[in-house]
Amino acid sequence: MFDLCIIGGGINGAGIARDAAGRGLKTILIEKRDLAEATSSASTKLIHGGLRYLEHYEFSLVRHSLIEREKLLNIAPHIIWPMDFILPHDKNLRPYWLIRLGLLLYDNLGGRSRLKRSGGVKLTGAPLKASYQKGLRYQDCWVEDSRLVVLNAMDAKARGAEIITQNGCKAIQRHEDHWEITLDDGRIISAKKIVNAAGPWVDALLRDNALKTEHTPDIRMVKGSHIIIPRLYEGAHSYILQQPDKRIVFAIPYEHHFTLIGTTDAPYEGDPYEVSINVQERDYLCDAVNRSFNKQIKPADIISTYSGVRPLLDDGDDDASAVTRDYRLVYDHTHGPALLSVFGGKITTYRHLAEEALDIITGNKNHWTQSAALPGGDIDDFEAFLQGCYSTYSHFPQTLVRRLARAYGTKIEQIAGGDMGQHYGDDFYAAELRYLVEHEFALSIEDVLWRRSKLGLHISEQTIAKAQRDMSVMMQEK
Repeated sequence: MFDLCIIGGGINGAGIARDAAGRGLKTILIEKRDLAEATSSASTKLIHGGLRYLEHYEFSLVRHSLIEREKLLNIAPHIIWPMDFILPHDKNLRPYWLIRLGLLLYDNLGGRSRLKRSGGVKLTGAPLKASYQKGLRYQDCWVEDSRLVVLNAMDAKARGAEIITQNGCKAIQRHEDHWEITLDDGRIISAKKIVNAAGPWVDALLRDNALKTEHTPDIRMVKGSHIIIPRLYEGAHSYILQQPDKRIVFAIPYEHHFTLIGTTDAPYEGDPYEVSINVQERDYLCDAVNRSFNKQIKPADIISTYSGVRPLLDDGDDDASAVTRDYRLVYDHTHGPALLSVFGGKITTYRHLAEEALDIITGNKNHWTQSAALPGGDIDDFEAFLQGCYSTYSHFPQTLVRRLARAYGTKIEQIAGGDMGQHYGDDFYAAELRYLVEHEFALSIEDVLWRRSKLGLHISEQTIAKAQRDMSVMMQEK
């Protein structure tokens, strides 16, 4: 008998599992596929307040997001770091004074910040077109989104939670004082309470098990797509590009050799697992780049794409871009044992959402996650830590050491501190693969290449084949 069963292994489910386990609840999380396989690995990978939400008067959401930005930066400095954003001013769109006023508000809504305050910047020459003469600069944070999910699940497990992947919820049965959850493999789990954190499937889970009530909110499925192209410009800063339709598109340095362009906002109907970019979205993002940069791109330049479905809380707005990114927690006792469902939300506010959910479930405010480092994140100064890693692991290329330090933080020792084992090629070793299998719930080579890392963008087919053969052996031994 578990105290809490969490259905859904995205960022909200993993964050709730971590908080629950840390508060002493006997917790289990179940996920139909891999952790972060759906929405939580398809974000623009930003921990931010959401500058554009100010236009929709969502001051509370922006304030809470900015406060969370600071907390997350402190507990996971290896996978979250500050990033400069340049907003070129287009005189045909929003007036300069309005954007400057918005950034002044953005600087102050979240209280005192470790990040730099915003300011003006002169724009001369490449990479932007000459029509851009001035702009504004501010800071937000980058996040390795799928790794954030995995680290929360790891910490939940370390605190006693059970994490089950590749085994979804087939049915839920209500009893007087508990729930029975039947998994795809036939296993039956008993739990006193359930958290429905199924993301795009939150409504379907309720509907399929006759658990919807008149108080159940509606959700809006909104598709967001991104394209990855060869590096468009030099520098570690990003651009935030205003579009004629009043939307914004980000151009972000990505994996050292690429630029990430996104995102779109389009209503979506269909299976969230089958979501993919369409021709209109691809052209929209290419046009956004070509409208602002001297270097022009075409669809043939796209190296990779990804798309995700955001299950947004339906606030009745017809414009998908204007639909709120806030969340609502619905705690339902009408069926007997308690059921808490998560509607909406964004990756930046996941920790606060989890904290609020556990306050409701437990009836107390035993807050601890705001200061407890995530696995590998017990680092005061990442740059100093990285220099120490260069010295300790000087027998490896610095590019490999930097990648391992960024991905695993202080856990790097468990990979590089001993025998690295077989070298598959492209600076990918058996020790890293084994760590991901043994500690990070990786069950397939796709889990490794695209969610535990982005090695899929960098390594050869030969390297992948060698790693896949070795992983098959590891899984048999497990």
